[in-house]
Amino acid sequence: MKLNRKLIAGLATVGAFVLPLAASALTIDNVGATIGLGSADLKQTVLNIISFVLGLLGLIAVIMILYGGFIWLTAGGNEDKVGSAKKIISAAIIGLIVILLAWAIVNFVVKSTINVTT
Repeated sequence: MKLNRKLIAGLATVGAFVLPLAASALTIDNVGATIGLGSADLKQTVLNIISFVLGLLGLIAVIMILYGGFIWLTAGGNEDKVGSAKKIISAAIIGLIVILLAWAIVNFVVKSTINVTT
């Protein structure tokens, strides 16, 4: 339990120093240009926003898988920690599958509506 508190405290400290730098480097115009919000039509803009959000959620799911693996590796044979790590990894994998299915459904719906309107 102490390791978890130290890890969270360390990540919070790093985040406190990095977040203002990242926030000042990104302006609304930069973010909009990065995810393709320039002069695209509405359907493409919605698809770009949804793809960006799903990509961010996928990144979080992968980080959770890595976190579960770290907990498992540092468990030192403790069955409770191994069980906790297995639960974290399985939940993250299920989340990643849901994210991939959501992305596939969004792409299918958008491409279907583009074919209907043209």
